[in-house]
Amino acid sequence: MKYRKKPVEVEAVQWKGSNFVEIDNFITIEHETYPSQGIVKIPTLEGTMEASEGDYIIKGVNGEFYPCKPDIFEKTYEEVK
Repeated sequence: MKYRKKPVEVEAVQWKGSNFVEIDNFITIEHETYPSQGIVKIPTLEGTMEASEGDYIIKGVNGEFYPCKPDIFEKTYEEVK
């Protein structure tokens, strides 16, 4: 059988390595930011994951957060106008 992903709107912010305040305001759960290493550690349903510079941080439909590589994000999501 084949399945199609349901259209779902998500909130996301791209981690640019310098937008700490935006990331801190967006991720409403405890997380760690390491500016000198350019990473954000995010607790996810699958364990702690790292977002590198350029990755998007997505807030899922159940309020969970997780990182996504930019190439995957751009193939999967489009901006809602």
